[in-house]
Amino acid sequence: MDAFRIEGGVPLRGGAAVETSKNAQLPCMAAALLTGEPVVFEAPSGHADIATMRKLLGGLGVAAVDGADGTLSLQATRTGGHLEAPYDLVRKMRASILVLGPLLARFGRGRVSLPGGCAIGARPVDLHLRALAALGADIRVEHGYVEATAPRLRGGEVVFDRVTVGGTENLLMAAALAEGQTMLRNAAREPEVADLARLLTAMGARIEGIGTDTLKVEGVRELGGARFRCIPDRIVAGTLLLAGAITGGDVTCRPAVPEHLDALLVKLRQMGAVVEAGPDWIRVAAAGRLRAMDALTLPYPGFPTDLQAQFMALLTQTEGTGTVQETIFENRFMHVPELLRMGADIRIEGRLAVVQGPRPLTGAPVMASDLRASACLVLAGLCAEGTTTVRRIYHLDRGYERLEERLSSLGGRVARVDA
Repeated sequence: MDAFRIEGGVPLRGGAAVETSKNAQLPCMAAALLTGEPVVFEAPSGHADIATMRKLLGGLGVAAVDGADGTLSLQATRTGGHLEAPYDLVRKMRASILVLGPLLARFGRGRVSLPGGCAIGARPVDLHLRALAALGADIRVEHGYVEATAPRLRGGEVVFDRVTVGGTENLLMAAALAEGQTMLRNAAREPEVADLARLLTAMGARIEGIGTDTLKVEGVRELGGARFRCIPDRIVAGTLLLAGAITGGDVTCRPAVPEHLDALLVKLRQMGAVVEAGPDWIRVAAAGRLRAMDALTLPYPGFPTDLQAQFMALLTQTEGTGTVQETIFENRFMHVPELLRMGADIRIEGRLAVVQGPRPLTGAPVMASDLRASACLVLAGLCAEGTTTVRRIYHLDRGYERLEERLSSLGGRVARVDA
C-alpha cells in the first residue's frame, strides 16, 4: 500500500497540466452502452476509477481499444447476454450505477449491485430508481442488487426532489432512447452533466436546455458513434491552485475552464490572492498572508463540495476566523481530526467547521479517509514544517493522476513510498 512522504515549507511555482475530468469521463464511458458503434475518447484520463469502469464495461460486452494516438475507443457490440454489474466491481466506485440507465434504454434490462465508494455519508440511489420507474421501468431491489426491466422506456416528466448529478446523468442516457419526450426538472447543472449531454448530442440524441436545470429530451430509435474530448478536471485544477495558495506560491493550471471554478476564484480574490484567467488557463498567486473567508458548499454553480476539504486546509493558514458549512454530505469532515494532529485549530458544530488561523502546522503521520480528504492532507503537508506521511493514498489515486509528479514539477518535495 502506497503513501506520500512530503517535506513541507516550499512555495509551489510554475505551470501544472490538468488531466481530463474523471467525473465527466465516467458517465460518458457508460454512454457507450447506448450504441453498437465506436465511441472514441481523446486524451482519456488514467485514474483508477477509469480502469474500474473499463473492466465493468468489458463484462457487459464493451470492447476497449487503446489507440496509438492516445485515444480510447469503446464499442458495445454485444446485444444481450449477462447484463450484470457485479458487487466486486461496483463496491469500488459509486459511478458504476450509471450503467443502469443505458442498459435499460438499449437492452430493456439490467442488474446492478448497489454501489460503494468513499465513506463520506449516505448517497442513496433512490432518486435514480424513482426517476427510471417514471419512464416505465419495473425495478426491484433484492439481495443488494437493483434488478430492472423495461421492454421500451417511455418519455415522461421527472422532477428530482433534490439535485442529483448521477441521477440526472442516468436519466439523460435513459431518455435518449426512450419513446417520446422526457422533461427533467431540478436537473443538476454541473459541467460534467453538460459534457455528457454534449456527447449524447454528438451521438444523435436530441437534448434542449443543456447547462440549465430543465432538460428536454426527444427520444430517438438509435444512437451512433462519436469522437469526443471531455472537459478538463475542475477539481484537480482547483486543488493545484489551492496548493499554490497554501504554500504562498504562484501556480498556473492548463487546460482549465475558468467559469467552472468561479465560486472558488471569487473566494481567492476576496482573500487577497492574485487571480488571472484566460480561455484555457487559470493563475493564482499568493505572495502575502491571505484573509479568512467563509464557504458554503452547494450544487453547481455554488462552491463545490469536492473542494471543501482543500479549502479548509487553506483556512488554517489565513488571517482570522473562517467557516466551512457542508450542505451536500453529512459526513465529510473526516479530515478534521488529522488536521488537528498537525496543529490546526478547528471546531466542528454539526455541519459547520470553524477554522481559526493562522496556525503553524507540523508534519505528522496522517490517514486519508476518502478522496478529497486525501488531497486536503497533502496540501496541509505542503505547508507544514517537517515531514508528513499521508497513508491510504489509494483514495487519492481515484481522482488524481500522478499528483506527486505534478507537485514535484512545481517545486514540492513529494515522493510516493511504500507504506
